[in-house]
Amino acid sequence: MTGSERAHDAEVAVVGLGAIGSSALWQLAARGVDVVGVEQHEPGHDQGGSTGRTRLFRVACLEHPGLAPIARRSRELFRELEASSGEELLLESGGIMIGQPGSRIIEGTLATAREHGLPVERLDDAEVARRLPAHAVLDEGDVGLWDPEAGVARPEATIVAAVEAARAAGARVRTGERVLAIEPDDEGVTVRLASGDLRVARVVVAAGPWIAQLVPSAPVVPHRVVQTWFRPKEGRDAGIERLPVFIRSVPGLAGEPRWIWGHGALPGDLVKVGGEFDGPFDPDDPDAIDRGLHVGETDDIRDQVAATFPDLEPEPAAWTTCIMAHTPDGQFLVGRADAAGRVVVAGGCSGHSFKHAPALGELAAQAAVGESPATDVAFLDPRRFEHLVPSTAG
Repeated sequence: MTGSERAHDAEVAVVGLGAIGSSALWQLAARGVDVVGVEQHEPGHDQGGSTGRTRLFRVACLEHPGLAPIARRSRELFRELEASSGEELLLESGGIMIGQPGSRIIEGTLATAREHGLPVERLDDAEVARRLPAHAVLDEGDVGLWDPEAGVARPEATIVAAVEAARAAGARVRTGERVLAIEPDDEGVTVRLASGDLRVARVVVAAGPWIAQLVPSAPVVPHRVVQTWFRPKEGRDAGIERLPVFIRSVPGLAGEPRWIWGHGALPGDLVKVGGEFDGPFDPDDPDAIDRGLHVGETDDIRDQVAATFPDLEPEPAAWTTCIMAHTPDGQFLVGRADAAGRVVVAGGCSGHSFKHAPALGELAAQAAVGESPATDVAFLDPRRFEHLVPSTAG
């Protein structure tokens, strides 16, 4: 019996059980699919792109109007995982987007709100300062867009909950196993592991910054990111009720592409603030990420916090690193990577995927079993970058 003819060990394998892969495993198992998940670490680990305690959740997504229905579906799936795990995974605090009229922050958010009839409220600078005094330092002419559906998601806990829900539905999980190669053929896919091969009919590759190592046609650039947290000044309140989710321009830098994002402190935690990153990026090796902090590396975010939030100590009180996976257009990769549909790619976080992760996992599961998605996801098709792959023709 040849390798392509031998019996399958499972119908589908999910490679990588992080943000998207954990939910893909859950959704496949919930559909009765014989599925096995393979993870090189343990679910909820701190070596990839889903570490750092929190991620922003938004429905009025400035990155693309097509993301709004995906975010709303994710919210439903977050709630299902909360019910099964007994943990709070998504806190809806509402959120404010602040910038100049015509800026990407404002126009991108408005475009999504208009297309989907979202309950986004426009505020002038005086109203922003009155309703959200933590954001009172503004540039003249700034406007705010209040998204009542925004909030904060908990990535590590969500991943663990999804993997446990998958196990409960019948999925097998193999941790501490590194995938060396993905080899599709006419009869199925061989997943090469150090411990031996795994033979399946189809595979979902959701390996985050490692995707390009396994699917060379996926134009994913791994990039190291430093996350930072800040303390309120003595006697100042910087809880999430006073400082809900935000994406905003930095005062004094109107007209320049300088944003910050974050949210106020959750109980027992600090205020999270990060700088926007649009690239281009030099690729980092996901297996050799520098986990240290270099002198001067947080100077920009320190100065931006000092210019924006008088209630915060501008020097970071805590930090950590993670590694993100960016695509050329900043949108995700979710769908079949080959004409036969044996290899499904699910990743390319580009710095804004976790809010969508449960629904992206469901979309990956649907692609693997040939189920039609409930919304248009053509803008996430991995094959949209085929023109970027160099030809091997002689």
